[in-house]
Amino acid sequence: MVHTSLDTRFDALIDPAAPVRQIASGCTFTEGPLWHPVERHLLFSDMPADVRRMWSESGGVTEVMKPSNKGNGLTFDADLNLLACEHATSTVARFGPDGTRQVLASHFDGKELNSPNDLCMGSDGAIYFTDPTFGRMEHFGVLRPLQMGFQGVYRLPPEHRPGDEAELVVDRSLFGQPNGLCFSPCERFMWVNDTEHANIHMFDVGPGGRLENGRIFADGIAEEGRAGRPDGMKADENGNIYVTGPGGLWVYDFEGAKLGEIALPEMAANLHWGGPDWRTLYVCATTGVYEIPMRAKGREEQFMRPR
Repeated sequence: MVHTSLDTRFDALIDPAAPVRQIASGCTFTEGPLWHPVERHLLFSDMPADVRRMWSESGGVTEVMKPSNKGNGLTFDADLNLLACEHATSTVARFGPDGTRQVLASHFDGKELNSPNDLCMGSDGAIYFTDPTFGRMEHFGVLRPLQMGFQGVYRLPPEHRPGDEAELVVDRSLFGQPNGLCFSPCERFMWVNDTEHANIHMFDVGPGGRLENGRIFADGIAEEGRAGRPDGMKADENGNIYVTGPGGLWVYDFEGAKLGEIALPEMAANLHWGGPDWRTLYVCATTGVYEIPMRAKGREEQFMRPR
């Protein structure tokens, strides 16, 4: 596919003619791609099908968990325990290497969370996650009444213990449907996008991890006639932002200038860096998963560090 360059800096991130290789197909709605840095495989969610799958170059696609509580966003902690947002249970859960499941977050203010959607971890071990309502809808989750009354962004501090309530880190009226989120390389800033309003907010990470000085980083990430809105989002090592949008992925520089678009054959839902040098983008897009070679390298997260 031919990608769209709007700035010469885009060509330094990806070859405009870079191939888009499909590595999985026939799924229901793929989400949460995550590269294992030691075992060299990709985990991903097929949310409506209630299954977690794995892909490797040698083994192809296999099922690793069914049911998966309609899992969505995934990440690893520093010890390579798997962290998962679960729509069906409205929780953030941690899975040990032996598969043992532990609930990290399920409530705020004595009420069930809506349906944790995506998450990321800081270098200090704090976990941030978004909580829209998609997991309480049919198809993407389990239809059931809402308890919260708003859609928030939360933090689990490094000293968080299972059973402790999550900390709300933004004003509860700010977001329609908060979704993808990621740190800047220096971790002084965080971006959170809003699927409903088709925009991205940028925040300073303040004392105690609260997100402060929120401002619109990019908006208008929606078009009539082209499917796609802000959903998954990641940064590269230089602070450029890659977010799902109409036609595939939209790429912005640190100041919010749009650099170009990475074209996908299906509506993109989420993405993550992978490969031996973290210069491959893995994109979950509706019924398939795609692999794209990049010139850019992903922002280093705890689990990505050499070991």
